Amino acid sequence: MIKCTRKLLGIYLFVFILGFIFSSISYADEIDEEPFSGVLSDDFLQVSGVPVIDALAAVVIDAKTGRVLYSKNATARRSIASTTKIMTALVAIENGCLEDTVTISSKAASIWGSNINLQTGQKYTLNELLYGLLLNSGNDASIAIAEHISGSVEAFVEKMNQKARELGAYDTSYANTHGLDAQGHYSTAYDLARIARYALNNTVFSKIVSTKYAAIPGKQLHNTNELLEIYQGADGVKTGYTGKAGRCLVASATREGMRIISVVLGSPTNYKRALSSKSILDYSFKSYKYHTLVEEGQEIARLPVYKGREGFVSIKASETVEIPLRDDEFEKLDMNVFVPDEFEAPVYAGMDTGFMEFSVNGEILGRTTLKTWHDVSRKNVYDYLIRLIRDWAKMMREGIFFGN
Repeated sequence: MIKCTRKLLGIYLFVFILGFIFSSISYADEIDEEPFSGVLSDDFLQVSGVPVIDALAAVVIDAKTGRVLYSKNATARRSIASTTKIMTALVAIENGCLEDTVTISSKAASIWGSNINLQTGQKYTLNELLYGLLLNSGNDASIAIAEHISGSVEAFVEKMNQKARELGAYDTSYANTHGLDAQGHYSTAYDLARIARYALNNTVFSKIVSTKYAAIPGKQLHNTNELLEIYQGADGVKTGYTGKAGRCLVASATREGMRIISVVLGSPTNYKRALSSKSILDYSFKSYKYHTLVEEGQEIARLPVYKGREGFVSIKASETVEIPLRDDEFEKLDMNVFVPDEFEAPVYAGMDTGFMEFSVNGEILGRTTLKTWHDVSRKNVYDYLIRLIRDWAKMMREGIFFGN
């Protein structure tokens, strides 16, 4: 009997250890992570001037134009951990009122993983919960927000997926609001960058993700984004970690008027996540500079107008085109203008007449619509009569009719 009991205890202990190991690998969350706050090395491996990073997928895009400045497996679908909460916050901000009072449910209070220790029945404003969501990565805050906005987590997740489709993030699918590993929950580095680019245009979102420390009733919050403390110009966005996703970071930084967004997915440690982010941000800031290729209102062509009171109409650029380019790209830049050979009167100001494109090695990097800049009315019978009289008078002056 004693031997049997010991044997059973041994089996239970073995199963418990296996379960603990499995849960640590598969269900680890940001609650298990301490933010890196040290000094990052300036030395990193490069191949042909491009950094080699310790991440399974990454991308850098220009926030103004969306141009990709760096890419590594950027369209591969991956688990994304708490970077999910970028979309959670975005949907909440666009569909809720910041001053709304949110009552914490038992479901929200009992969610495991990283949280801000919300208790059933507590009340917070939506704005306060957004700080808990984005700074401390509160899973409980994500549930409370979803239930308040949509009545249920499931209905809120539908809004998240709908928003992803609206933004063209077709390789993104959400199964929950917090990012814990789940079937059908994934995105790509590129999709996350596009979503973050859109979200950062929202002043509420942008303010929160750039905040290092905040306080809400009964709680002191700190941002888990290590770059806010150690990287010049860092102003967002969101960290993430699960056993399946690895260490993830969507980051934003602004220097000399240029804002860029980086995404690093699947780094093995917080240090390497931060170093990888720094490396691709440094590379992008160093390698790319804005070039103004055409300015709004700049005349591009003057096109003939058939039967017009004026013989030509001015064609001008409808907007300024400013693109981040490397020096070698600027030297190879091609400009192509696509407009008709002529117009037939009448012509009206503001008509779309064509476009001009800017490309490097066949890749189109920018485009602007070309518009007519003024009216040109059509000639009528009186115009032709006046022209006939003028021609007759000219010939008279020159003595053509008198044989001089």
